[in-house]
Amino acid sequence: MKESQTPSTMAPFSPKKESKNRSCSPFTSMVISMLVFFLSSLVKLSYSEDLSLAPTSLMAGRWELLQPSIGVSAMHMQLLPNNKVVIFDRTDFGPSNLSLPDGHCRRDPTDRAVKVDCTAHSLLYDPESNSVRPLTVQTNTWCSSGALRPDGTLVQTGGYGDGERRVRTFTPCADSDGCDWTELLQGLSVRRWYASNVLLPNGRVIILGGRNTFTYEFFPKSSAEEKPVYMNFLKETRDPKEENNLYPFLHLLPDGNLFVFANKRSILFDYSKNQILKEFPVIPGVDKRNYPSTGSSVLLPLRLDGSNQFTAEVMICGGSPPGAFNASNRHRVFFGASTTCGRLRVTDPKPRWLMEQMPAPRVMGDMILLPTGDVLIVNGATNGTAGWEDATNAIKNPILYQPNEANPAERFIVLNPSDVPRMYHSAATLLADGRILVGGSNPHVKYNFTAFPYPTDLSLEAFHPPYLSAQNAIFRPSILSVESLDQAVTYGQRLAINFVLTMYRPNYRGGISVALIAPAFTTHSYGMNQRLLFLEVVNVVHLSMLAYKVTVVAPPTPAVAPPGFYMLSVIHARVPSQSLWVRVH
Repeated sequence: MKESQTPSTMAPFSPKKESKNRSCSPFTSMVISMLVFFLSSLVKLSYSEDLSLAPTSLMAGRWELLQPSIGVSAMHMQLLPNNKVVIFDRTDFGPSNLSLPDGHCRRDPTDRAVKVDCTAHSLLYDPESNSVRPLTVQTNTWCSSGALRPDGTLVQTGGYGDGERRVRTFTPCADSDGCDWTELLQGLSVRRWYASNVLLPNGRVIILGGRNTFTYEFFPKSSAEEKPVYMNFLKETRDPKEENNLYPFLHLLPDGNLFVFANKRSILFDYSKNQILKEFPVIPGVDKRNYPSTGSSVLLPLRLDGSNQFTAEVMICGGSPPGAFNASNRHRVFFGASTTCGRLRVTDPKPRWLMEQMPAPRVMGDMILLPTGDVLIVNGATNGTAGWEDATNAIKNPILYQPNEANPAERFIVLNPSDVPRMYHSAATLLADGRILVGGSNPHVKYNFTAFPYPTDLSLEAFHPPYLSAQNAIFRPSILSVESLDQAVTYGQRLAINFVLTMYRPNYRGGISVALIAPAFTTHSYGMNQRLLFLEVVNVVHLSMLAYKVTVVAPPTPAVAPPGFYMLSVIHARVPSQSLWVRVH
């Protein structure tokens, strides 16, 4: 028998003091989980169908079906600097619905499903032509991780089975060149399944954690002898029989150190010395935040004003209470997901969590930084956790969060719902034109197109945020050029951006701003390497009737903006232009 519960609307319990020894016996954990479920059940309403909320804005965004099927479920996504999107799934579930070209087949004697597979498990999507090209990935990418290197190459790490220690690369090219995945001879030092990646100031990628892997390592290695580094924090945050610390949230801070969040705890970490510089307060409430109690996290936009005194604030939303995974996985009882978001200003001398209530509970939601500095939360469910068929009651409405809105009650805006439930193994990412690409959903061991109520979904959609509405078209800038050699930007450089604008309102809703946006590697509700910076604006000059020039200052250091490709967008009256790619170095 299944029970379907939604979370409490009561404020979460916040302990005054937590013991440093957070481990407990399995029996105690079970009792606590049962108690939490019992208490929460007393105040939770029951849903018999998926949750759709009434939108709260007349310009609440719209959905566009791009492809009814791309043949592959979008477990992983990465936007490339040529505006193409690499999309891929795992390889060990059997054939997909997309054939490899010219009779080509992947031969893998270790594959658990088929040894010879003539279908694709990866593809290249072109948003401009709305077309796909099959790609060949050789080893199993199930629940793997990735990041873009400074040259725009996607480095993709780990997975399951024959892929657990693999490093793969995909380098953007013209379609006529037929580029494809490359498997590197030098792999990872240890197995990485459910690990997290982020690009560092020196251009290397750190790969941290994974299932039963309490270490981190770097790509590329400084030498063949470089070993993984043990990190006890990863072991301390692992819940017995549930984990709740996989895909840890990593954010590079402007001082060059890492913010690392796992389960409910977070630290300021010097990865070069393997040293915890500070442990932040435990996030209030009972809810767990990392896989399989999958919440999501972003580093809110950094605002550059020339002072080099940066305010860095992390936001974490959603998750599930303790015991939720075991309840759904073993007993088909679906605990209500978390209703809370927490904000932590990590650069404060004594940081404290600011907790806020979402309009609805959510687990497995994707958080996406928009060019305006707002946050879009999309996909997921109101009950259960990540895992095979471990969630129910899909939530189809995106939520717009405005972090700078003075009134907390007006920060969340409910937007128009999709027709498609996006559950486990879905993904979403920002495109250069401002749309959000959304795909995937396969909460089953294999592709299952008859399962009820959540069959495997191979469609691809685009969500148009409210800033792309027809009413906002007259406020939308259009970039003509960036006055920088080959669109390469050096640290601290001044650069001028020429743009046209139908109606200029200099003092309306923020006037003119310029954003740099690092594209995320998105999987399992976490956008690795996602980053947004608002540049210091020096001046805005009116050139002609509709033409303008804005002069800005590039980021000062690689710690503030790691070297690599960024989308550059001019924002006027909170309406962004289509982005151009620039390379910061």
